[in-house]
Amino acid sequence: MAGETKKKVLVVEDNPMNKILVRDILIANGYDVVEADTGSDAIKKVAAERPNLILMDLNLPEMDGITATKILKSGDNCKGIPIIALTASAMKMEVEKTLSEGFDGYISKPIEMKKFIKYIASYFGK
Repeated sequence: MAGETKKKVLVVEDNPMNKILVRDILIANGYDVVEADTGSDAIKKVAAERPNLILMDLNLPEMDGITATKILKSGDNCKGIPIIALTASAMKMEVEKTLSEGFDGYISKPIEMKKFIKYIASYFGK
């Protein structure tokens, strides 16, 4: 598809295996991937890279994903960029609590590849 621009996804994940899995799935499906290991690194990457979507782990070193998301949502650098929580906690109450913290969506780990791809694509109108 000539002229189609790739969509850039920022993956904020400190677990190397999870990061590799998510990155490889996204790249295999035509997305550009930028990575960050911490919440503070994510804030810097958003300003520098202007991703179209952010996948944010909740349990990160230095600054957790909820704090990083609140900081991103309060600034101008993240206007219009959906932030999706990426976490191992999938209990209904946890999902609702996480969404109430300002996240635009929620993906539970371990990820199910087909559901994951479909969910990500829905943010790009595919």
